[in-house]
Amino acid sequence: MNYFYASIYAMLWFTFDHGAQAATRELRPASDGQVVESLAPRLNAVVAKTATAQSAANNARQAIVLARQTADPRYLGRAQAMLSPWWDKPDAPVEVAVLQATIMQSRHEFAPATQLLEKTLARDPNNAQAWLTLATLHRLAARYELVLQACESLTRVGAALYAQACKLETISLMGKHSQALSGLEALFEQTKDPSIQAWLLSLQAEAYERAGFDAKALAAYRSSLQINFDGYTALALTDMLLRKEDFNAALVSLDKQPSSDAVLLRKAYALKRLGDVRWKALAVAAQERFAALDARGDDPATHARERALAYAWLEDNMQAALQSALLNLQLQKEPLDWRIALQAAHAAGQTQELQKLRHAIAEAGLQDSRLLRWQK
Repeated sequence: MNYFYASIYAMLWFTFDHGAQAATRELRPASDGQVVESLAPRLNAVVAKTATAQSAANNARQAIVLARQTADPRYLGRAQAMLSPWWDKPDAPVEVAVLQATIMQSRHEFAPATQLLEKTLARDPNNAQAWLTLATLHRLAARYELVLQACESLTRVGAALYAQACKLETISLMGKHSQALSGLEALFEQTKDPSIQAWLLSLQAEAYERAGFDAKALAAYRSSLQINFDGYTALALTDMLLRKEDFNAALVSLDKQPSSDAVLLRKAYALKRLGDVRWKALAVAAQERFAALDARGDDPATHARERALAYAWLEDNMQAALQSALLNLQLQKEPLDWRIALQAAHAAGQTQELQKLRHAIAEAGLQDSRLLRWQK
């Protein structure tokens, strides 16, 4: 049920697989012989005893990419199966250990993923991917000083562009918006690679939003998606459009998205605000998914963000939304997570919780214009 909603640069190798993004849309064939879609390859989840660590890592990486493209967590299970001979082994090859941490991160197992990366970097302090993923995990937890330390380590191991982007995104979160934006623009001018340009534009768009420049953010989001469609960027654009109450445009931005829970909730909310009765069927579908997770015994915290949004957007139950939002904050502290909690606390009239949230945000060092209306 996780949309893998993390920083777009969470994987160094992601930029090299960036051109193969999947699009979900209705297609009508012109004839019986027309191929309308090529399905993602069926990966063999059974690892042969003779498989090498390198071949297993390559296959697992492919499965992780498919999980991100399709929002289908079953690919993560396949990736884990491929790595099973080395899973949780202290002497696992470094590449395999980093992939295990990546899978754990995608499942919101942030604390064990962080611990695994720290142990792996003690073995190989020159692994750029491990430093980049660790930086992402620290950012998700709003540990910005630790993010900057990881960024510096990326510089030391030779990943200069990623190190600089890592630093610029982080100082943007800390309120140095002008410096971050000028730096990201300079990085954009330094590369001609379309996938990297699209990625840098998405970082610019988020920085513009944090700084309060919504028109520039909108242009950057759309430019990024025009160069290279990416689900993370499309969802970030959708959230901005929902915040601006441009619900028709929000629905358009969701057209190519797989039917993840995050997408389902946003479609239902946009339709509800437009007075379109189709939102009710989507709300029922969302509740059925939550019920299935409960029956499976999943940790409620890993889906608390989506539950908070469902309570707030579809059920108008702000007290329940607040409880889920606070549970979610125990796991992740991105700007969206703070915003959901602040909005719910304000709407529920929970002034004491509101004060606690304001204090926690100040302590973390986050400065985001989207939160100001609830921080006064």
